[in-house]
Amino acid sequence: MRKVYLQPHDIFYAERMAHLISAPEVREPLGLTVNETSIAAMLDFIREMQLEEMMGNHYSRMIMNEDFELIGVITLHNIDELHRSSHISTWIAKDYWGLGYNTLAKEKILLHAFTEMKLDVVFAGARVENFRSRKAQRKLPYMTMNAQIQYPEELQVLERREQAFCILNAVKSQDFLNWYDEKLLYKLNLSMKEFGLPVAWFSENQQWVAYNKA
Repeated sequence: MRKVYLQPHDIFYAERMAHLISAPEVREPLGLTVNETSIAAMLDFIREMQLEEMMGNHYSRMIMNEDFELIGVITLHNIDELHRSSHISTWIAKDYWGLGYNTLAKEKILLHAFTEMKLDVVFAGARVENFRSRKAQRKLPYMTMNAQIQYPEELQVLERREQAFCILNAVKSQDFLNWYDEKLLYKLNLSMKEFGLPVAWFSENQQWVAYNKA
């Protein structure tokens, strides 16, 4: 069963991080040079993320799989407490593509963003030429596509950071939390049916209720 754990950055993993991100399939869509994916660069990145988190600007985590191997990084950038927003970015090592780790990592960090950090919206963008990232975002049921129409200034922020033309999508708190509640309910119903118990549902006041489904 696929699992992910989001762990604080540690310089112990700098060498493996450099190895994973330096693969051309990962590095090039991110717009990084060979020097920017070296061990020294990863050490600088880790220290920068640790400092930025202390300052409240970023929240970045290593993505570990079920065997507790480092397989990628996920980050909330430019945390804006006034507007209760942030930007998200993720990369997964090539050997772990298509296995669901990206989706699981996003689920965990977005749950933290909306329940612990109390953000209202998290922007998800990608370079125009990064078709893999764009395709992955379209698959997420809680994602609002073409968010640049509502948030043109956030697209400008993203393009300045990336120094490239980008697309902008967004995850809104209520959309994600509604989806998350439905996911929990679905899992609960499967478990209850397995043991012959009444099926659960959400009442209007968001309390768990059980009933015998006809």
